Amino acid sequence: MRLRKEPDELEEDDILLIASVSDALAHPARIKIYRFIMKANKERRKVCNKDVVEVFDYSQATISQHIKKLVVSGLIEVKKDDRFSYYYANLGMLMKYLDATKKWPLT
Repeated sequence: MRLRKEPDELEEDDILLIASVSDALAHPARIKIYRFIMKANKERRKVCNKDVVEVFDYSQATISQHIKKLVVSGLIEVKKDDRFSYYYANLGMLMKYLDATKKWPLT
């Protein structure tokens, strides 16, 4: 006999997704950087590391580490164009994260 899962039950994939994205958003600087990239993308502006460094009061190395964490989580995608890397917010990943957190049990 096969038992059905509750429709709102968290799957292992959801748990890993929540953990990864939550970890990426756990630092205020990463939230600010992600929002900056989202806004620039909305305005159809390309964003590279230099642009982020100009806006935030962090060293280039610190910005790179924060962006790397966002990339690993899937919140940011990197597209290379010639010798530059441009950053794009992956809104699909953000929506998957929000959907997974809605399944979180309240009891």
